[in-house]
Amino acid sequence: MCAEDSPPSDQKPPQVPPTGTLLVDTSRRDRVGEFRGTAGPYWSLRPVCGGTEWEAEPASVRPPSPMERLRAEITRCNARSEGRIL
Repeated sequence: MCAEDSPPSDQKPPQVPPTGTLLVDTSRRDRVGEFRGTAGPYWSLRPVCGGTEWEAEPASVRPPSPMERLRAEITRCNARSEGRIL
């Protein structure tokens, strides 16, 4: 690894969010998921309507915009009202 590829020494890793926090994985086309925990150096995210978790690098995860958050909450509410999730 070249010196220019390595992160600055004063850069701190992202703080681990509380379980259930909505996050956007920029490495997967801005896919929104709930934070479920850590798996080694990766963060585990789960789709808002349930399903298979995936692992994301903390550096490629960001908080959702207000529109992304609203869209995810509406998706979750619709799935719950249709009985697809509890």
